[in-house]
Amino acid sequence: MPPHPSGVAVDTHAHVFRQDLALADTRRHTPDYDATLTEYLALLDAHGMSHGVLVQPSFLGTDNSHLVQALRAAPDRLRGVAVVDTAISDAQLQTLADAGVVGIRLNLIGLPTPPLHAPDWQALLARVAARGWHVEVHAQAQRLPEILPALMTAGCRVVVDHFGRPDPALGLADPGFAYLLQQADSGRVWVKLSAPYRNWPAGKEGDAGRQAAALLLRAYTAQRLMWGSDWPHTEHRHVASYTAATQWLDAWIDDPTERRCVLANTPLHLFQFQIQGDKP
Repeated sequence: MPPHPSGVAVDTHAHVFRQDLALADTRRHTPDYDATLTEYLALLDAHGMSHGVLVQPSFLGTDNSHLVQALRAAPDRLRGVAVVDTAISDAQLQTLADAGVVGIRLNLIGLPTPPLHAPDWQALLARVAARGWHVEVHAQAQRLPEILPALMTAGCRVVVDHFGRPDPALGLADPGFAYLLQQADSGRVWVKLSAPYRNWPAGKEGDAGRQAAALLLRAYTAQRLMWGSDWPHTEHRHVASYTAATQWLDAWIDDPTERRCVLANTPLHLFQFQIQGDKP
């Protein structure tokens, strides 16, 4: 994977946790292993990644304390995406910001869509937007039309996880994926090229991801696409690895200039990294 000219490359999607942490009452997954910050930083080093973005795992709910601890341990190298509820105070948001959080996540897999047009949600989203943060959405592609308009109404920038999660049975013919392509014209939506195993069968990650990436590149250009390892590949550790994740990106995007943009320029700007001498 050719490096960014300044030696910068960003993994925009990973998780750190311990199995002994307090878990959310409502969860889809209960980890039986640890994914430590030490392990993650070693993987970044081994694969030529200068920076990483830690995303709050769904099974930890709105307790972002472990995420904050990790961010504080490597403040120049990491940024974070937290999970919060509408009752969070401005002081609590500031504590997250001080630690390096630059966005909030809506992980709606297995959950109903919250009333995002309701006053309490619109107030939270307005506070998020005022901070220059983004809202990260993890939901099936067919649900994006009921989620994205409320976020953009509130003035938020939106990051859509994992190729937009098209239905495995429909593939790129999923109307929700077509809707995602149409949102490129808004100028306020970004998409992560990550976790192909959540969308396509094992062995198809390279080819199917390449087809999806080609459509996303045409619609969004590399300036609003990013790459993420999805480490530690929760529930998919048997079919994924950090090395495979980097190889998939090489299979998806041939042009080295586009790949550098996806790996460096775009995430440096969106996740508010401060790089000496770099101009994202």
